[in-house]
Amino acid sequence: MDTDQVRDKWDVTKGACPTRQVLSRIGDTWTMLVISTLEKDGTLRSGQLKSIIEGITQKMLTQTVRHLERDGVVRRDVVPTVPVTVTYTLTPLGLSLAAAVATMRTWAYDHMDEIAAARKEYDANT
Repeated sequence: MDTDQVRDKWDVTKGACPTRQVLSRIGDTWTMLVISTLEKDGTLRSGQLKSIIEGITQKMLTQTVRHLERDGVVRRDVVPTVPVTVTYTLTPLGLSLAAAVATMRTWAYDHMDEIAAARKEYDANT
């Protein structure tokens, strides 16, 4: 199938389209932060991710990396040490998603002043 045929196969505006689940997952703040962190810092243990990503709870981190592992974005490796060492790494699919996340992050950085001004104006008028 060529690219146009693949795109025609899915329609995110339809309620049953599975791409909605994908967009929901990758649009999640914690997902974006985990992907960004693994892209920048490479393979990390859970505790390292938690210390880098301010505000994430252990529950949310565990939930996020499990979802990303299920989706094939993150690889979880268990090293048989005492205690057991678990590491997380982006897969090739995850690295391709990291490029899109980096684009969105850059857009946010580039436009944050405009967004802050728009919010201030909106709040003043409501």
